[in-house]
Amino acid sequence: MSRGWQDPAWVEMMLEECSTWAVVGLSGDPSRTAYSIASLLQDRGKRIIPVHPAAAQDGGLEVLGERAFASLSDIDVPVDVVDVFRRSEAAGEFADEAVRIGARGVWFQLGVVDQAAFERTTAAGVPMVMDTCPAIEWRRR
Repeated sequence: MSRGWQDPAWVEMMLEECSTWAVVGLSGDPSRTAYSIASLLQDRGKRIIPVHPAAAQDGGLEVLGERAFASLSDIDVPVDVVDVFRRSEAAGEFADEAVRIGARGVWFQLGVVDQAAFERTTAAGVPMVMDTCPAIEWRRR
C-alpha cells in the first residue's frame, strides 16, 4: 500500500469537515453498496449528489431524494468530496474531473485503487483516500 492512501488526517477532514458528497455510480438500486453508503452519508448529515449516466435520460434520475447528474461537471453546487464507486480501471477519470471542479477531496471505495490517479490528484493539492469506506472509517473511530 502506498503511504498516504488512507492518511488519517485526510479521512478525518472528509468525514468531519465536508458536507456535500458527489457519489459516482449511485443508481436507484437499493441492493448496491453505493446506495447503502449514500444512505449512511445522509444519516451522518451529509448531502449526497448522485452521479450516474442514467441522469441524462428523459425524466432524469432521483436517488434518496436527490436529483442525479450525468457527470461531475454538470453539478450546479460546490462539491466537497467525490466518492467513487467504479472499478479501478475506470475510476481515475473521476479523480481528474474532481480536481477540475474544485472538489476538496476524492474518495475511492473499498477495492478501488489507482496509483497514477492518486499521484495526479495529490500533486494537484487535493487529498485522496483509496481502498476504504466511510462506514469502515466511522466504525474505527
